[in-house]
Formats: sequence, C-alpha cells, structure tokens
Amino acid sequence: MDVSQYLEIFIDESGEHLQTLSDCIMELEKEPDNKDTINEIFRAAHSLKGMAGTMGFKRMQHLTHDMENVFQEVRNDTIKVDSQMIDLLFKCLDAIDGYLENIKASSDEGEEDNEVIIRELNNFLAKAEGKEPAPQETPQEAPREEAAADDADNRKYRKIDLTDSERDAVMTAKDSGLHIYGITVIIRKDCLLKAARAFLVFRAVEEIGEILVYRPSSQDIEDEKFEFDFSLYVGSPEELDKVIFAAKNVSEIEDVVGEELTDFSAKDEEKGQTKPAAVAAETKPEIKKPEVKKPEAKSQAPAKKPSGGKPATSRTVRVDIEKLDALMNQVSELIIAKNSLVSIGSTEEGGFNNQGFHEQIEYLERITTSLHESVMKVRMVPIESVVNKFPRMIRDLSRSLNKKMELIMTGEDTELDRTVVDQIGDPLQHLLRNSADHGLEDTAVRVQRGKPEVGSIFLNAYQEGNNVIIQVGDDGNGIDTEAVKGKAIERGIVTQEQADAMSQKEIIDLLFMPSFSMAKKITDISGRGVGLDVVKSNIEQLGGDVEVRTKLGVGTTFTVRLPLTLAIIQALMVVVRDEKYAIALASIANIESVPVTDIKYVEAKEVIHLRGCVIPLIRLDRLLDIEPREKDPENLTVVIVKRGDSQVGLVVDDLMGQQEIVIKSLGKYINGNKLISGATILGDGEVALILDVNTLM
Repeated sequence: MDVSQYLEIFIDESGEHLQTLSDCIMELEKEPDNKDTINEIFRAAHSLKGMAGTMGFKRMQHLTHDMENVFQEVRNDTIKVDSQMIDLLFKCLDAIDGYLENIKASSDEGEEDNEVIIRELNNFLAKAEGKEPAPQETPQEAPREEAAADDADNRKYRKIDLTDSERDAVMTAKDSGLHIYGITVIIRKDCLLKAARAFLVFRAVEEIGEILVYRPSSQDIEDEKFEFDFSLYVGSPEELDKVIFAAKNVSEIEDVVGEELTDFSAKDEEKGQTKPAAVAAETKPEIKKPEVKKPEAKSQAPAKKPSGGKPATSRTVRVDIEKLDALMNQVSELIIAKNSLVSIGSTEEGGFNNQGFHEQIEYLERITTSLHESVMKVRMVPIESVVNKFPRMIRDLSRSLNKKMELIMTGEDTELDRTVVDQIGDPLQHLLRNSADHGLEDTAVRVQRGKPEVGSIFLNAYQEGNNVIIQVGDDGNGIDTEAVKGKAIERGIVTQEQADAMSQKEIIDLLFMPSFSMAKKITDISGRGVGLDVVKSNIEQLGGDVEVRTKLGVGTTFTVRLPLTLAIIQALMVVVRDEKYAIALASIANIESVPVTDIKYVEAKEVIHLRGCVIPLIRLDRLLDIEPREKDPENLTVVIVKRGDSQVGLVVDDLMGQQEIVIKSLGKYINGNKLISGATILGDGEVALILDVNTLM
C-alpha cells in the first residue's frame, strides 16, 4: 500500500500533536498533579504513536511508545513529575521533531535510533519502580521478549478446515500450476490498528500470489474480529520463503509461519484455532478490498517513499467551512454576471453600449472585490502556529542562561497570510533570544534594582489597518546607546565626530548592521554577529519594517509591522513624466498640493512644514533617473507616505487614482534594486512598477 498520499496530512497532524505535547508538558511542570493535562498528554502521544506506526515510521513509533510508558506511569501515580523528567521528555520531543524534519525533507525518518534517549527513558522508569537500570534494553527488544514469553503454540501454522467451495477454488489454482501455501500471520501485541496491518499483509502477498482462503473471514479481519493472528491459503508461482518474506516485511508483524500444502481432504482444525470451523468462508469474488494498481517494486516496506524526491513541506491550510461557502456563493454570482454580459452582448438593442451592460460591469466589479476578500480570508492563518513554540524556547533559555524569566503572549489568534506566517518565525525567534540574552539582567542585578526576580519577556500581536503589528520586548536593562556608540567607533564604523552628532535612533540603527554584535562572549544563543541584521532583512523582504524603542534600565521593545497579504493590494497610481507607478495605499497618510514657495531647506535638503511637522521631500523623477522638468509648476503634487512615526513627501507629476492591483514578482531581474518591490499589469496591458515605501524612507 502506497501511503505517500497521506504524507502531507501526517506531517501537519504530527506537528499539531508535537505542539500539544510541548504545551501540555510546560503546563505539567507548573501543575504536576493536573489530571486533565496528563490525560491530554497521553492522548496526544498515543495518537502520534499510532500515526507513525500506520505510516511505517518505526523509529518514531518506538520512541513515542517509550514516552507513552512514562506518561502511563504518571497517570497511574506510580512516578512523580520532576524537572529531570520534564527535561527528558523535551529531549524526546526534540528527537521526534528531528524525525519529522527528515520526513519533510525526504519522506523518510532517517537512520537515527536515539538509543541514548530510549535508554534514559527505560532507566528513568526502572529507577521510579525501584529496579536496577538496564542499559542494554532498547525498544526493539521489548516486544520481541514479550512475544517470546507467549505460548509456543502461537507460533505454529494453523491448518484450515475447508468448505466445498473453498476446496474447489484451491484445486483450480493447484491445477493451473500454482504452489499452494498455508501461512499464519502473527501481529505484535502493541499494534494499534490490526485490521490496517492485515490489509497491508494482503496487499504484499497479492504482489506475488493470490489469496484463496481467509481464516477468520476477510470481513471479520476487516472488522478486527480476531486476536493477534490470522491464517491464509495462498496460490503462488514463487517459493514459500518469498511469500513469507513479503508478509513479514510489513511493519508490526511479529512472525509469519507456513508450509506448502498438497493434501486437501477435509480435516478437523487443529487444537488452538482461534475461530471455529463453522465461520462462513468467503471465496475470492466476495473479498471486500479496493481495486488498486499494483506498485512495481516487490516486497518493500509499505510506508517508504523513494528518498531524494521533492521535499514534502506542509502546503496545506485548514479552512473554516463558512469561508468556503462564502467563496462558493461568490463564484456562482460571478457566473451569473458573466451570463448576463453574454446575453446583453448578443442582443440587438445597442449591444455593449446600453445601460444594462454598464450596470453588469459594476456588478462584476463588486463580485470580484468580494471574491478577492474571501480568497484572502481563506489564505489567512493565525500566527499561533508560529508563536506556540516560543514558551518552550524561553524555558530552555532560562535554564541555559541561569536567569529567571517568563514569556507573556497576547494576540496569538491574529491572522496573517500563510506565506508571511511561514517566514516570520525566524525573525521573531531572534528577537526573543536577544531579549533573553542581552535584554534581561542577571537575577542579582534585578533584585538590586528593585525589579521582580523573574524577568518578563512579552510578545503582543494585533491588527492595525492593513498591517499586523507584532511587538517583542522585555523589562530588562534597555539598550546602552553609549556602549553601542563606543563599539561602533572601536570597529571603525563611525568616527568620534560622526558618533557625537548621531541621534539615539541612528545609534540604535547601528545594531541592525551586518555582523554587529554587543555580546561580550560568543555563545550558541547570540554573539556570532548573526541576529538583528537578519531580522531586518527578513522582515523587509516581506514588505514590513522594524522599529526599536528603549529606555536604559527599563527595557526595550521591537515593533515589527507586516502587511496582511503579499498578493493583491489597494494602491494609488501616480504618474512621473510618462511613466506609471503604484504606491501601496496602506503607506499613504494624505495627498497635498504644495506651492513651490513653501519649500524650505534643512541641511541643504528640501522639506515642507505641514500642520506642525517638518516633512522631507523626495523628488521621484531624480530618484528614478527620469529627465527633470525644465521648470517646476507653481504647485507640486506631494504624496505623504508614512512608516511608523516617520513621514516623507513624494513629489509626483499627476495622480491616476486608486486601484486594486495584483503584485507580480520581478524575480532575479532587478534583484539589486530594492526600490522596486514588484510590478503590476494595468487594464490596458501596460506594466506599472510598484515603489517600496520602506526603502524610500
């Protein structure tokens, strides 16, 4: 059976179960006696084990099984939760996450057995039960030992008492030149889905033969009405060893025994048969199994997909059914509108010049706008999927840095476009690590300053217009701008004179320069010069920006501003000479007509004074290398754009108006020019470039 079709679902659901386990283990550390949390952990681990087993990922299944044993003992009150146990469980989660990453990359779990972790789990259990640790034990051995203790009779091939119709089917197969083999398949006792394993055995055996008789019946096997073994009569041109090997190669099969049969006279079933002889037998046509094309490779582990293929990254989005209903309704409206237009166009009364045509065009416009909004909602996912892993990360940092800290998160249900959510995880992780390592003071220093022993790190997310704001900060030391200035002078980035003339914001911006680090020593957490510059570039690639506010001794807050979506935006179309450009409407504060006489100069740069604010001017024609006008008109059209608290005026020739535009990436063609964030195709087929306000600012 090719289970590769279920791989994406497996990856998605495993990720969810891992997150549930991580969250619940964190809760368990705070409330060791919370039975609801313990039961939730057990359920998630059990589901994860079953899924891994069904997909044929044995190593992942074994590790989860051993974890489950620990949870079982906690549930039974045999062992108490302590920090050593929590650390060990988190090690297990990391190992399972490693398997999942391998599966995403190559559809295979890899060769790592994690024997050390498994030994630690078994030793932990042994110690809790007051036994001597047994370092030689591994999870693979446990089921084997258990099976060895079973009654030896369980390993015998069970003969079948045939009905007349079954005997006829067997004789027909024998007369056609096939060998007839009787085999008994024994499934492992810890198998969760016996029927699924039996079905995989049927599929594997049918690759090299034909199943003639089932005991119990195939329907009973399908309904799991059997213990841990079942018997088959198989007709095959191959040797017995090959048939046994095919069946044995299915995961969770304990053993397969069999023999070649020659005598088909009626016999009583041997003592020990699990089902009575009177069980209704089924001939081949009645077997309930789906018709599927046989894979070419024979006798291979069922769940393995050839490695080296396309990585199986998660490409799915779970969607509320109401969103899909709305989408469906709008598509049907679109079809009605199209039919109306066709109808109007084919009438004799003026065709496309009549009033009805223009009404339908307006109707079509409304539907497409509504359709776009619905599609965007379908693409939106909560940032919860990204931020859920951070409490565990802060716990680990608290232990490794030996600082007391807690993470307070709000707004996890804030939604962003899936493409943005997928890429925002790393920048946020950098900022949180930065807060833990550089931001928070040591416990002794905090106490001395009259602060709480436990440092607070916060992550707040909320929507603001067409943007999502994510704030990451701490109540720590704040940024020492004098120290940053000193470091910059020491490294030759600025001179003493330049540094003295810099504002606080300009000094803080130095932290975003490549390879600039304030760490006093290099650690795994920070200090390799990889951090804030990566954060800034990653966020700007998503069309966002990052700002810093800090107060020495009080704390620091990084504010990340991101667009809700990257696909379709509302834009203002402007003209500079004969060229058309688009500016995202979300970046525009207002539009002004400014008399040339109102332009002033500050440090030889043009500015305007508007409602108490001094706003610098940018001449787009000069910036975009367009031929300048010989003489300015009396009044300039200025588009005031904003980023955070900053404003700039863009001087344009004319305004075309607001338009909904589809952003097309220009790929590598103008990779070096950050000023242009993409292009759009206008209604007349002309291309207009989209200006990136962040870079302009």
